[in-house]
Amino acid sequence: MNHQTLKLCVRSITLCFSFFLLAVSVSAQCSDVTSGLREPLSSSLTNQGNLLVSETGNAALHSGRISIVDPLGNRRTLIDGLPSAINDVNEPAGPAGIFMRGRTLYVAMGTGDAGRAGPAPGTTVPNPNPISSPIFSSVLGIQFSANTENTTTGFTMTTADEQALANGDTVVLSDAAGSKLKISMIVDFPNYVSNPLPTFAGNIQLSNPYALVPVDDVLYVTDGGRNRVWQIDLLTETFSTLVTFPAIPNPLFGIVPAGGPFLDAVPTGITAVDNKLLVTLFRGVPFPPGTSTVQEIDIASATQSVLIGNRKTAVGVLALDEDGDVDHLVLQHASAGPFFGGPGLVLRFENPTEPPTVVPSCLVRPTSMTLNKKTGTLFVTEYSGRVVAVPLN
Repeated sequence: MNHQTLKLCVRSITLCFSFFLLAVSVSAQCSDVTSGLREPLSSSLTNQGNLLVSETGNAALHSGRISIVDPLGNRRTLIDGLPSAINDVNEPAGPAGIFMRGRTLYVAMGTGDAGRAGPAPGTTVPNPNPISSPIFSSVLGIQFSANTENTTTGFTMTTADEQALANGDTVVLSDAAGSKLKISMIVDFPNYVSNPLPTFAGNIQLSNPYALVPVDDVLYVTDGGRNRVWQIDLLTETFSTLVTFPAIPNPLFGIVPAGGPFLDAVPTGITAVDNKLLVTLFRGVPFPPGTSTVQEIDIASATQSVLIGNRKTAVGVLALDEDGDVDHLVLQHASAGPFFGGPGLVLRFENPTEPPTVVPSCLVRPTSMTLNKKTGTLFVTEYSGRVVAVPLN
């Protein structure tokens, strides 16, 4: 299943921008910024110079969190208690992609415990028990002031707050110092849709909003469960499908004892460049080398093409633009395969059709990257809970 593919491999959304061209040093290596995070999936830089990091959670319910990491690497909590639960492949699922624009933080909430493993490999069924939160598979908008960002000791969401959001209410939280944080639900996607298989009519396909990027008054969201990009009108808070991504043949079917005859697309990272979207397709079990791509989507015509091909487990992309001369950074979760062998990589493409340059090779299962263009520092989150800094000279 596409959702299972995503959760078995990596939770990542890369939230990206178009930046001034930077010369990338081949010798660039990693330095620790912070560690001990709860499976970070995404990051976003604020106009205060802080890095916000979404943490999908641990084995405990409601353990999702968004942290503030200052330029010295000190971590504080922005908001804790966000929905998180063990999903259909026995892993935590909660907050995923984030994007800070102005004083609003957009947050993609993952699928949580809306589904359970079905009776056969590759099948999923609805959770027969009540799910632990009514706001899984949604997008939230969180507003807070610059002073709150720089001074808060942390806010906490409760289950009552989650229900209020599901009811369409705006939730206002207070911290110990009396600072305020306002939360609203932008859209609530269906937790799942029917997806019958020839061998199992009760199969479902889970919604798993993963990464997002705003363009004017539209928010574009990748869905790693339903293999598509959603477009959300922020003025009307309505949503529709922009594009879908088809499955492709599995070149290792019958060779590696895992995976079916086809590979799901599993869209992860997304960025916007010149009225186009760039989306990384992670691809599915057993994650064969050469099947992952970066897709370029024309927003006006909703057409797509391969910008960068022949990758393995690409999870994020950044466009570096100087006077129309565009290079691309591509984040790979792993470099050897099948599955997740070798280090994670950041690759620089001066030309999408030519071999890339390896920037750092010191990453371990990276999940997202964010560039501070003022300092030339690339921040990379890792599945284990670490954030590292990579200098781009």
